[in-house]
Amino acid sequence: MPLRIIFMGTPAYAVPTLQALSEAGHEIVAVYSQPPRPAGRRGLELKPSPVHEAAERLGLSVFTPTSLKGGDEQAALRAFKADAAVVVAYGLLLPRAVLDAPRLGAWNGHASLLPRWRGAAPIQRAIMAGDAETGVMIMKMDAGLDTGPVALTESVSIPETMSTGELHDRLAEVTARLMVDAMARLERGDLPVRPQADERVSYAPKILKAETRVDFSRSAEEVHNHARGLAPSPGAWFELADASGRTERVRLLQTELVQSDASRAAPGTVLDENLLVACGEGTVRLKRLQKAGGKPLAAQEFLRGTPVAPGTVFS
Repeated sequence: MPLRIIFMGTPAYAVPTLQALSEAGHEIVAVYSQPPRPAGRRGLELKPSPVHEAAERLGLSVFTPTSLKGGDEQAALRAFKADAAVVVAYGLLLPRAVLDAPRLGAWNGHASLLPRWRGAAPIQRAIMAGDAETGVMIMKMDAGLDTGPVALTESVSIPETMSTGELHDRLAEVTARLMVDAMARLERGDLPVRPQADERVSYAPKILKAETRVDFSRSAEEVHNHARGLAPSPGAWFELADASGRTERVRLLQTELVQSDASRAAPGTVLDENLLVACGEGTVRLKRLQKAGGKPLAAQEFLRGTPVAPGTVFS
């Protein structure tokens, strides 16, 4: 028989899993998502999350509590008499009472090869660290931060040109497929789990604004990984000064590692007419940029509107 599932998720990453579980014939008895957030230029509208919108399109009931710590919220969740909870990037900590409410437990689709990159930003952190591989794990949740035993795993390679946006979409597809497989096995009573390894534990905290600025004094490889790890959002950035000395932020959305003999120049120095830039070690070419309020542009298109002469130093 199909499972009675409570689905818990918020961003676009979780939408393919919700859709796949519905298409697989499971009964989604409730969808939990974070509350609508202010949106629009003035923040006057409240916009539902991507999961909220997808659930409504599927005709599912949506609940958006700000917390699940209260007795009333926990009682309401228990009343669904769910077989399992499926959690994908929900964004709220789940108390033990919530984890224990479904008959067969709560199952999380996590975008890393645990125990590496436990926490909120595993996709960005893997790319920023220059990892060549990541993956998805289906884990039975416990009270720790991504510490539960693992049921299913699939590895995914990370080419050195891949951005967080591209990896996000790839892992979202893998998560959906693995979770459907996991729930089918759970339905059959055939979903064994194994403890996570004790070694290679690392954490993936939320990306802070303070760490999004590009530091050209780092190596070219680090600058390249930083830019692609934050692309397309929130975006790495540097400052560009105009002729009057006024500076504006420019988001750096794509770079390319370039072998060059040029590099005794100070970090941040533009070395040619095609935005080759010196780093603390090595050089990178800036390939795609975006000014505040503008649209993303390829480098040559950007330079037509904002000339940058060789010798310019980015701060």
